Amino acid sequence: MFIGFRKKNIQSLFILFIIFLVSGCGYRPSAHFAKKVLGERIYTKVDVSLATPENSVLTKDALNKALRTRLKTIVTRKEDADSMLSVAYENISFIPIQYDKNGYVVEYQVNMKLRFTFEKDGKVETKRITGRYEFPILPSAIISYDVQLKAIEQSSIKALDQFFAYLTAKGYFVDKQK
Repeated sequence: MFIGFRKKNIQSLFILFIIFLVSGCGYRPSAHFAKKVLGERIYTKVDVSLATPENSVLTKDALNKALRTRLKTIVTRKEDADSMLSVAYENISFIPIQYDKNGYVVEYQVNMKLRFTFEKDGKVETKRITGRYEFPILPSAIISYDVQLKAIEQSSIKALDQFFAYLTAKGYFVDKQK
């Protein structure tokens, strides 16, 4: 009886110690720092690429979804927004990166350069980021339209991740200055 009581006390103390350790270290999620830069309500705009307009739709959807799910911000109308985030395509290229023994391309990399323009409180900042995504294809096959769209979507998500990491770092320094 005494051993069981002592074991429960030790477990309770250990759990309390872990709670104090985690809460006392000042941990804040990256979304906290990104919100310092972006604000709570954001208006998004993606410039339509005339060559491939469907890519713009994929990028806008990925951007809005990432803002809602990762940063917990509200995507809103321009009139209600704290800040505006604009994305434009600068360059998309497909580069063969692996060949089979017969010389056929079996893996490609898509490099998509995006220009992010961020505006808040009258200040405008532009950041260029390249998203990269590698994908396999069958030997002697051409890149199908569906595979191209999937690769472009994935590379734009990777570029968005890099941009959010940039905003998080920027927000961290804004938070440290206060």
